[in-house]
Amino acid sequence: MAGGDKSVGEKPDGKRPDGEQSGSRLRIKAGTEYPAGVNPAVAGGSRRKRKQYSAAEYLDGILKGSRTILSQAITLVESSLPEHAGMMRDLVESCLPFSGKSVRVGITGVPGAGKSSFIEALGLHLVSEGRKVAVLAVDPSSSTSRGSILGDKTRMEKLGTSPDAFIRPSPAAGSAGGVARKTREAIILCEAAGFDTILVETVGVGQSETAVHSMVDFFLLLVLAGAGDELQGMKRGIMEMADAVAVTKADGSNRSRAEHAVRMYRNVLSLFPADPSGWKPVALSCSVRENTGIRELWDVIRKYVALTGENGFFTEKRKLQSVMMMNETIAEYLNNSFYSNDEIRALKLLLEKELLEGRISSNKAALSLIEKYQKIHCR
Repeated sequence: MAGGDKSVGEKPDGKRPDGEQSGSRLRIKAGTEYPAGVNPAVAGGSRRKRKQYSAAEYLDGILKGSRTILSQAITLVESSLPEHAGMMRDLVESCLPFSGKSVRVGITGVPGAGKSSFIEALGLHLVSEGRKVAVLAVDPSSSTSRGSILGDKTRMEKLGTSPDAFIRPSPAAGSAGGVARKTREAIILCEAAGFDTILVETVGVGQSETAVHSMVDFFLLLVLAGAGDELQGMKRGIMEMADAVAVTKADGSNRSRAEHAVRMYRNVLSLFPADPSGWKPVALSCSVRENTGIRELWDVIRKYVALTGENGFFTEKRKLQSVMMMNETIAEYLNNSFYSNDEIRALKLLLEKELLEGRISSNKAALSLIEKYQKIHCR
């Protein structure tokens, strides 16, 4: 037997575990033994715990531009633990006086439009102009898929290494209102940290577009050309929300098709009623690969901000969004209060069984739960 070789299952004394002599011809080289643990401190349960900050310490770190504290503060805002609620409210309130000075841009797109590549290209352009960019995401559409923002984050490698950029995955499940509220609060924290441009990306489809539209100043829709009838499956509501439509991947052999799509979208946008902002939605093309159209898109956004700033719509829209945030917060609180109550959960299980057996109507079951909830809170 070659030096260092051992038969499979053989002990150092040449015997197998059952005590018999090994007669196997199969040999393997003795490998390096694994250490007891890569990190003995973790194995021993002595991992160093993350420091717990007060609301005042969070605020101080955020105002000083600490990315670590900003990330931890957003995690606190996203927490659903009751013990974090008080500090979260205090932190958001303390950041409010330092917020509101950014341009908030919502970005959505059809599958395959290249949202993450576009956002990185736009972010790099903005950074080159001296702006500070934060990228957030909203995906209230799925409780199982968890969206794709982590993949997007790893693909934005160049932007992620910029000292003037901050990319943050957001919660990917829950009610549209709940996730939207947390993202609004994350925006406030990022603005307090000095970011003057907030890019809010939709990860899911459906609910997320409406959620993002309700928290941004400018809403951008990314579409593709050359993928069949571009308007098939396109929800009219999404088109009506768009302040601009950008046909992506307008390069190479796809350039002519992209320009044709731009003309088509301009015609479609012209059919919609006039927007209260006084802005006429535009359509244009861009290419991340050739780095064309990115500067022009940012110029469009700046023109929108200038126009709505002059006519007062910009400020009025922000005020209306604050009212929406209040209503969403109330709805989320009542929803959590209702479904987290032990008595409600127990009664709900019983009523669900009766519904499945056809012994009660849906309306009566719902009213029974509401009446129970009211009695609980009138005690």
